Amino acid sequence: MQTRNKVFDDISQLMTNAMGVAQGARTEAETAMKSMIDRWLADRDFVTREEFDAVRAMAQKAREENEALKVRLDALEKGAS
Repeated sequence: MQTRNKVFDDISQLMTNAMGVAQGARTEAETAMKSMIDRWLADRDFVTREEFDAVRAMAQKAREENEALKVRLDALEKGAS
């Protein structure tokens, strides 16, 4: 009976070790994938959210100024006619 328990203990230890190796491999694969994605993103010229918001605000201001200038120009053209 003692031999049987030793076999089960050995199998249990083997499975525990295999799970530890699998978990380590998973962690290493995740780290490698994250590193690869970070490098890929860094190679692209993506802008940060702050940069995007700043450019959007500048574009909005330019549109508003253009509209104001158009109204002014229309008024000047109407007055010259």
